Amino acid sequence: MKLFKSFLLTLLVVPQLSSAATLDELLQKVQQEAVTQTKEFKAREAEFLREKNKQQALLRKAQAELNALEKETARLMVKFDQNEKKLGTIEEALNIAMGTLGEMFGVVRQVAGDLKGQMENSVVSAQIKGREDFAADLAESKSLPNIAKLERLWFEMQREMTETGKTTRFKTTVVGTDGEKQEQMVTRVGAFNLVSDGIYLNYQPSTGQIVELGRQPSSRYTGMIDDVEEAKQGYEAFAIDPSRGSLLSMLVRAPSFFERIQQGGLVGYVIIALLFLGIGLVGERIKTLKTEGDKIMAQMNNKTASDDNALGKIMLAYESNKSADLETLELKMDEAILKSTPPLEKGIGTVKILAAVAPLLGLLGTVTGMIATFQSITLFGTGDPKLMAGGISQALITTVLGLVCAIPLLLLHNVVANKSKALVQILEEESAGLIAGRAEKGKA
Repeated sequence: MKLFKSFLLTLLVVPQLSSAATLDELLQKVQQEAVTQTKEFKAREAEFLREKNKQQALLRKAQAELNALEKETARLMVKFDQNEKKLGTIEEALNIAMGTLGEMFGVVRQVAGDLKGQMENSVVSAQIKGREDFAADLAESKSLPNIAKLERLWFEMQREMTETGKTTRFKTTVVGTDGEKQEQMVTRVGAFNLVSDGIYLNYQPSTGQIVELGRQPSSRYTGMIDDVEEAKQGYEAFAIDPSRGSLLSMLVRAPSFFERIQQGGLVGYVIIALLFLGIGLVGERIKTLKTEGDKIMAQMNNKTASDDNALGKIMLAYESNKSADLETLELKMDEAILKSTPPLEKGIGTVKILAAVAPLLGLLGTVTGMIATFQSITLFGTGDPKLMAGGISQALITTVLGLVCAIPLLLLHNVVANKSKALVQILEEESAGLIAGRAEKGKA
């Protein structure tokens, strides 16, 4: 250390030696420089000691802080372990709750999806718009629904059930068969049918429009609509469609009476023509026989013969030939009866022939229809039953038409035949009575 100080002093003094003139001055300057350096060194040592004390104080402070932090770390580690246990317990409870809520969420989505499909196809949506949008959003939601949505889901389900039991009227736009739209009052019968102005309407879920059916069902069903529309209270008979349109569309597509007749083809028309011809003949015969019967009955109560009825002609023939012998009189009376009988029996045989021909024509239509059916099978196979429906329909319809024609014609033929026989029998009885009276007078 002393050598180091001497070396530093020498380094400091050496630059001053060049300025000293004599050795005494040099020695004096060296002494002065040594004193100055000693003071500086002491000052520096004092400063170093002060800095060292500061560093010691900072070191003690840092150690104290470190100890405090270590204690805090230990306390926090204990707290952390406690929180870890609590967090595990809470997470377990959360998983259980999430499982329950997840199951409930799945049920809510399923119910919302079912309700959406029901509301889309319900005629209630024709009056209450926008319900299905809410159900669709809830069914496709990826998050748990809130209380407000759950309450609205319950409300929409309850409203659908409530509206199903109501018959209400509301004004809306209806699309006619010509495509024109017009505002009119529509009556909704529950969730089943829509009617207006005596006709059935159809609700189309795809477009949300109410359209008029291109073809209405029979009057058996449409006749009930006016009663329902005019009713203010109480109950009215009405034909509803529980399938929400399916049964009504099938009923509308069902062929009418005239369309079924058209399915019989040419043979069917011939059978119907024979039926009307037979009914016309029967009607004419019944009218004629009734008129002739009334005249005969009047003649039976009148002793004066008249030539406007068959019995009167027979009586006139008797009066003209009563002076002849009995055999000649008999022949004249038989001649009068034979002349009076044809007008009473005219056309009855034709009715019988028509009644016999009608089933044969029905059989002919059946055969031709089956031929057409087998031709369709030969050409197109049996893959599409609609291709065979035409021939089968013709076969069945013509058979039915033949029976429908034959049965009433047979019954009517029996009626007119009995009526004619009764009148002829009266003529024969009266003629026999006149001859018997003539014979008794001849014996007397």
